[in-house]
Amino acid sequence: MRILICGVDEVGRGPLAGPVVTAAVILDPARPIAGLMDSKKLSEKRREVLAAMIREQALCWALGRAEVEEIDQLNIHHATLLAMTRAVDTLPRRPDRVLVDGRFCPPLDMPARAIVGGDGIEPAISAASIVAKVARDREMLELDRQWPGYGLARHKGYPTRMHVEALAALGVTPIHRRSYAPVRRLI
Repeated sequence: MRILICGVDEVGRGPLAGPVVTAAVILDPARPIAGLMDSKKLSEKRREVLAAMIREQALCWALGRAEVEEIDQLNIHHATLLAMTRAVDTLPRRPDRVLVDGRFCPPLDMPARAIVGGDGIEPAISAASIVAKVARDREMLELDRQWPGYGLARHKGYPTRMHVEALAALGVTPIHRRSYAPVRRLI
């Protein structure tokens, strides 16, 4: 009997807008996927291709998220752990072990280990990094259509000069994290 290892990673801790999104992925050892690595080191086009392959070939995968209100209420650290727990709990198969990118593990009822830089060395975490990044980026494109003028399609909600200037000119929206200093200063 093989051990089911789940990789978990997040996207969106630093942005001023939108949710934090996590993914949990259990890869199929019989269907390896070449080219898995930290999503930040891949082009958008390559991430899209790999995300489709992961969703098709993994034993299972799931997304988790924490909304802006949860981030503001809990803080980004605890909201991220909550989103990770949601992703793992949503998997259709229960993993035997969870590997998480970073320094902290969410509260889970199975063995879990945090690995700093895990998205660059553990294929299951790399896969989770890619799936989460593609999902959140797509969501930010939709939010850009709903809230034009902020440049969300370009910077994905991160605190770029363009975003901060748009916030000052257009105001704070419901998708902005009020607990983050650049937003809080404008309220």
